[in-house]
Amino acid sequence: MKLNKWTMIGSAVLLVAGVAPWAVGYVTEQQWLEATEEVNQSQPFVRLETTRYQRGVFSAQASGTLALIDPKTGETDQIGFEVAISHGVTGSLLDFSPNGGWQHEGVQWLEDEEPSLTLETRLWGSAVIELQTPPVVLEQSDRPETVSASGGFARVDVSRMGEQAEVLMVWPELSILGPRADVKLQDLHVEQNMSLLSGDVWTGTGSVTLGALVVDSAEIPALSVSNVSFETLSEASNSGQTLDSEAVLAVEAVSVNDEAYGPHRVAVSVDHLDVASWNDFSSAMTDMQLMAMDAGADPRSAYEQQMALMQRFNESVRGLAASGFSVGIRELSLDTPEGEVQGSLDISHPELSEDERTNMLMVMQRLKGSVNLTMPLALAEKDPAVRMQLSPLVKQGLFVRDGDELVMNGQMKDLVLDINGVQIPLPPLL
Repeated sequence: MKLNKWTMIGSAVLLVAGVAPWAVGYVTEQQWLEATEEVNQSQPFVRLETTRYQRGVFSAQASGTLALIDPKTGETDQIGFEVAISHGVTGSLLDFSPNGGWQHEGVQWLEDEEPSLTLETRLWGSAVIELQTPPVVLEQSDRPETVSASGGFARVDVSRMGEQAEVLMVWPELSILGPRADVKLQDLHVEQNMSLLSGDVWTGTGSVTLGALVVDSAEIPALSVSNVSFETLSEASNSGQTLDSEAVLAVEAVSVNDEAYGPHRVAVSVDHLDVASWNDFSSAMTDMQLMAMDAGADPRSAYEQQMALMQRFNESVRGLAASGFSVGIRELSLDTPEGEVQGSLDISHPELSEDERTNMLMVMQRLKGSVNLTMPLALAEKDPAVRMQLSPLVKQGLFVRDGDELVMNGQMKDLVLDINGVQIPLPPLL
């Protein structure tokens, strides 16, 4: 009896071990085809095409092309790739490589190791993409620049069927040495956690830090930027109907000819942004870009499509305004040799009732805003480029002198912008 029981268990294990990879391979192929279609439909600038997919029980082979489309010119650059796929019990491992291998003919940029680009998938819809690169030095006989980089690492962990992602990238050093300038980046670190809210809108946190950026050139003074950070936060509000988002850029110091100035800080935020209207706006903008790239379209049909797109664009902007929002530069602080530059900017629109939305004729009619900016007078007097930009504004009264500072104070309401007592009528946005 024991023999029969263990025989049955062993047979079941062998059956699962044999059948599971085949089932996993089938699911992996379907996931690959669905992901390819999603990439091509979600945006117009990257096209992924599969030219071959041969699936076996424990492994598969695939090949295809990745096309990158320039949004300005419509020109396309294609990269061919090969994929070696191995099937397991709960998922598959996809190993990518360019056609012909990583080492291109005539370009020696790798020594002993090669980069590794893999995608690990699971049946329940999660995936991990990893890129590992060894130290590289790129030199081309027809180009004077030399590009070198330390080994780097990038990882994207996708879960919840593509609705959640965690991104990590670490690159210790990157250098570009050329005849006119040498540029070096040190300690680049990127982290981001994202969750899909609706349409093209994501929430989460992100951070980018850079230890140093150094530019050495005979044509300009030596420049270095140290300890740069860029932090973002996006949160849903009103049960997911609106979005609050902020971004902060901070720089510890900027050094020019061994003289350091800092810290510097810029904080930008958007509050109470209507998610549905923003998705409509984003969709209309994408379709406009696609239409601009379609040079061979029938003129009559193109005109009708353009009018329809403009109608969609207008309605989305009206929806954003009618739902109420606030956007602005909440903090601007820059340290200069002559003193500190400080300022802020705020633009807002109140939320409208249903009756007010129906009678809404001009988007800018209810917009309000304020602007405040102060800077050292010495900065405008000593720097010719700054003086050239500020001189017309001073003559018009948009900047006034207050002691050792130039000051701009402005308010916007009722389609009038008042800056230091100078009133500027504003046209309606639509």
